Amino acid sequence: MRNRWLLAGGLLSAAAALLHVAVIIGGPDWYRFFGAGEAMARAAERGSWRPAAITAGIATILAIWSAYAFSGAGLIPRLPLIRTGLVTISAIYLARGLILFPTLALKPQLIDAFTVWSSLIVLVYGAAYAVGTWRAWAYLGKAG
Repeated sequence: MRNRWLLAGGLLSAAAALLHVAVIIGGPDWYRFFGAGEAMARAAERGSWRPAAITAGIATILAIWSAYAFSGAGLIPRLPLIRTGLVTISAIYLARGLILFPTLALKPQLIDAFTVWSSLIVLVYGAAYAVGTWRAWAYLGKAG
């Protein structure tokens, strides 16, 4: 079975994971450019291990999420709790993206260009995972 939505979601998550690794390699200027915040950039400048550890943790989570999408698309062997995993990943991406709208309404001073773009991007990720999960639901329920 091939599920283009989950394939797209997996590719997007894999690209995001690789981008996080690139930020670690790129150093403080990359942390700034990609919106990690000045505190993270300054910590990286000081040689602190924390920015790299946090960013590597995020990259690892995104890589796992990519594997779940590829598993749901039937490209790699079935991972444990595939339905639960894909629903949870979809919900996290969608919640992260949708938080933009109440924030715009209630605290617009907290919104900058990075927040808008990153929210819209993860909404696309969430939509790919949600639609893909919905379309693969019957397949995902089969013993595998």
